[in-house]
Amino acid sequence: MKQAALVLGGAVLGGVVGYFAFFWIAQQGFYGIALPGGLLGLGAGCVACRWRWPSVVCGVMALALTLFTEWKHAPFAKDESLSYFLMHLQDKATVKLLMIAAGTFIGFWVPFRRVESDRQPNPKTSA
Repeated sequence: MKQAALVLGGAVLGGVVGYFAFFWIAQQGFYGIALPGGLLGLGAGCVACRWRWPSVVCGVMALALTLFTEWKHAPFAKDESLSYFLMHLQDKATVKLLMIAAGTFIGFWVPFRRVESDRQPNPKTSA
């Protein structure tokens, strides 16, 4: 259980760094909405874990953080509420939606790849 707590702690730390890094990069004139979720996943991936559920939690957290960051950065002019933003998310540009998906995928995949397997290696395939 300690490993899972370290994974989630790394995810929170990476997510905070990604959130502020996104706005710093946006001030420079660039757009990197995949950063919050991606850095969340990289922070979580610093610790290997025995269970798969932390990677699913990290994926959900990456999606939530990425959507929150996009809402803070560019809410709709018609209504700036979060509920309106989520209901009209499909109105965003395709490239933005792809970058949101990429950040979410990285947020899930990096900790998922670090899951330790208790299975013994197959002697026939390990040469």
